[in-house]
Amino acid sequence: MSTIDSVSQTNLSYIDQIKKRQHKDSAKVIVNQGIRQEDFFSLLTKQLAHQDPFKPVSNDQMIAQMASFATINGIQKMNAQFESLNQSIMSNQALQASSLVGRSVLVPGNKVGLKEKPDKDIEAAVMLPNHLDNLFIHIEDENGQLIHSSELGYKPAGIHRIDWNGKDEDGNFLPAGKYKIKASGLLNGKNNEFAVSVYANVNSVLLGNSNSNSILLNLAGFELPVHLSEVLEIADDT
Repeated sequence: MSTIDSVSQTNLSYIDQIKKRQHKDSAKVIVNQGIRQEDFFSLLTKQLAHQDPFKPVSNDQMIAQMASFATINGIQKMNAQFESLNQSIMSNQALQASSLVGRSVLVPGNKVGLKEKPDKDIEAAVMLPNHLDNLFIHIEDENGQLIHSSELGYKPAGIHRIDWNGKDEDGNFLPAGKYKIKASGLLNGKNNEFAVSVYANVNSVLLGNSNSNSILLNLAGFELPVHLSEVLEIADDT
């Protein structure tokens, strides 16, 4: 068993000696991850027994050291409680996220994946900070070539739904692949582009590691997963 030097030999307070002992016997102390109450009272007894009778520990020093122990002990308990709370929150989020599999969610981004002759429209949304006399929607292929455009007319400020049937200007289905949806219009006399969000089906849920504490969603048509916190809306698929 390792020994603890008395205060008269080291001039260290018993709190400091505890830390020194933990450093030397980390393999034993790692089980408790902190200062045990038995260590505190053991060192308190030893300090009182070995103190210099001509320079006894003052009441102020004793109170300060006891307060230090109480603070350290309280912080350790608080950390354990926060860790437990964090795990509970993560479990709850994972349970909620699992219910999204197979459903459609709205997330920021203007890239969409088009299937061969899709049986339903591709859905997106645009947020307008102010009203527009005419909102323009442009569809581009992966190379940035314009393949379809439309005018939606006057739109007030707010979120507006965009639907595209996957066809070009002549009404023909476009080949399967990646496309971009862009929204623009005149605002204060200048042409502006506005942020577009798209609806995508949730294929699966990824649970982040203990360091990231994040939940990710694998979405149809997306190359990379997105954070659950990025979801703007959960579509009603009923």
